[in-house]
Amino acid sequence: MPDVQALVNDFVIKLKKRKIEGSLATAKHTAELLRSVISQQRIPYTNQAAALIDAVKSVGEQLIAANPVELAVGNIVRRVLHIIREEDLSLTTASIAGLNLAAVSDDEDDNEKDDRPVLSAAAVAAAARSTLRPPSLQTLLEDVPNQASVHQTSSSGGDSEGKSKSADKSSRSRKLKHDVIEAVNELIQDIATCHEQIAEQAVEHIHQNEVILTLGSSRTVLEFLCAAKEKKRSFRVFVAEGAPRYQGHLLAKELVTRGLQTTLITDSAVFAMISRVNMVIVGAHAVMANGGVIAPVGLNMLALAAKRHAVPFVVLAGSHKLCPLYPHNPEVLLNELRSPSELLDFGEFSDCMDFGTNTGSPLLHVVNPTFDYVPPALVSLFITDTGGHNSSYMELIVAPFLFVKYLDCS
Repeated sequence: MPDVQALVNDFVIKLKKRKIEGSLATAKHTAELLRSVISQQRIPYTNQAAALIDAVKSVGEQLIAANPVELAVGNIVRRVLHIIREEDLSLTTASIAGLNLAAVSDDEDDNEKDDRPVLSAAAVAAAARSTLRPPSLQTLLEDVPNQASVHQTSSSGGDSEGKSKSADKSSRSRKLKHDVIEAVNELIQDIATCHEQIAEQAVEHIHQNEVILTLGSSRTVLEFLCAAKEKKRSFRVFVAEGAPRYQGHLLAKELVTRGLQTTLITDSAVFAMISRVNMVIVGAHAVMANGGVIAPVGLNMLALAAKRHAVPFVVLAGSHKLCPLYPHNPEVLLNELRSPSELLDFGEFSDCMDFGTNTGSPLLHVVNPTFDYVPPALVSLFITDTGGHNSSYMELIVAPFLFVKYLDCS
């Protein structure tokens, strides 16, 4: 099997060099890498969950630092940390419940029942709380069997019991890794199919003879619109071109190929055309915990136009884009500047250099931001693979990962 650190280093380099970009690609690659880390991680008899968490944290910190603007990387790291804790809690609860059932088994006589203390609901609750912080509940689980064990009648019996405990530890260790890997596999599958799950809701939101406005190119938006078309909805799509990368040109061509009536407009024509529009449907780079959206540059202008003309502004986003952070958090990088060559050829730019000075400093500066921030007040509805949600509800969706963030990713 390939060395895990080599895989991590390769992915870090790709993130730094922007060879892997976009929420979907980075989320999928991050989940697959963390699955490899977990599968090859050696874990001790005690504190198995803590060992896995430490390994995932170590790798996650490297990935997040490689390209902080790709918030989906941190989202998946937190999701995997949450999975580890949930699976450990599930195994712990099952183990304690099994001990409790054994203590009150009908197959034992009254004397044996007296020797085996029954675990209270408070003990189970305390165990559940303990799994949310180190040390792992494995320590508690080891103490409980010692208290509930049958009195040893011979040294050979003691040896047999010791071997049984060792086997139980090894079995639980394998069970934890297996369950975590299975849950991560489901997460990877959810990431890959989120477009389909979002598209299934299209017919509920797009109606006959409507005019839909979008900006730039988004695979989620493409599948959403095409799903409505397949349900015999007849509507028209306005596509703002999304300068300077002009991703809207690609979306417009794809929509026409799929048989949708499409009109391509310039970004500056958004306010002029918005009065003819029934709904704005766009994708997102990330959705913050407060319901704010980090999206391709130009979307804030579109959201303001929609608000001004009372047009619903709908954001499509898979759950891997939901970030349990707020825009004011210092670790959140809301924007990055792309190459000026997307706006101006280097040959043209050289003509604007001031060669009359020794420094040759330019008289013209080119700024090419990648993202806009759309405040939650401008968003009418979020449609995710779990359904439609109001912007004020987003914090409740990401709430399970808020604790993970402060505990494991600080």
